[in-house]
Amino acid sequence: MVKKYDGDLGLDRVRQLWHLLEPLHAVLYYAPEAFEEAAALGYATEQRWPSYFPYRAAPLGAVGPEQVASAFYSFSPRMVAEHIDPAWKSANPEAVLRARTRGIDRAYRAILGDRTDSPELAEAAALARRAAEAANTAGRPLAAANAALDWPRPPHLQLWHAATILREHRGDGHIAALLVAGLDPVESLVSFAAIGAASVERFESRGWSEEEWASARERLTARGLVDADDGKATEAGRELRRAVEEQTDQLAAAPWQSLTPAEVDRLVALLGEFWVAVLSSGLLPSETTLGIGKV
Repeated sequence: MVKKYDGDLGLDRVRQLWHLLEPLHAVLYYAPEAFEEAAALGYATEQRWPSYFPYRAAPLGAVGPEQVASAFYSFSPRMVAEHIDPAWKSANPEAVLRARTRGIDRAYRAILGDRTDSPELAEAAALARRAAEAANTAGRPLAAANAALDWPRPPHLQLWHAATILREHRGDGHIAALLVAGLDPVESLVSFAAIGAASVERFESRGWSEEEWASARERLTARGLVDADDGKATEAGRELRRAVEEQTDQLAAAPWQSLTPAEVDRLVALLGEFWVAVLSSGLLPSETTLGIGKV
């Protein structure tokens, strides 16, 4: 079992910080400026996946699809291979890292305008950086790979980098919670859809076939976690997913202990306007596979 979190910061606050920081990270995968940078490297941009995979995987180096599928967890290995196999032939990871920095720099300036250089953003970046630098990345490959990169100098890029380390730190912990719960990659999606975290159609973006989805549902039904008739979670299934989310919050809490409660409150207040600006940009989808606001 995952050790029970016994710190002073409430887990609801840990989750709120994730909700505020996740869009600040994720805008990279949707911003037209980031697509333009990806296109300059030779990646197709009609869909987001040809740039998503190299942008997110680049800190790991020129690794193959097996390593990326392991680290990303919920994507079909076929889908990962489709995009990672050719990725490093178009550009090496160092070039991709430079492109994503240029892309998020341009995207933040387009979305935030003058606030990009505001003292409020610089203050938020400094607080988020302290939390990110305090994150223990042992056993967390994506967090460790991003934490090993040099910190950018401009505050708005520091904010994005901190958000990235912290969200990958949380994601790595989430995979650990799924493993403890005995949920393989496709089962993790089927069980999440079963509690209404997002539509089945949204989860289909992860590349699993109908047969693989149905097989995972049968396995979860056999465990008493999903109803055989309607595909919805049973009480046991809901309890298992609740435990997964709680353990994820527990595992994500430690970096925030580097800040005082007053500093956490201040960061939450500071992030609000940047969070609103990113969401108001219309770049992010209204429904995601993360279940933000639904679990």
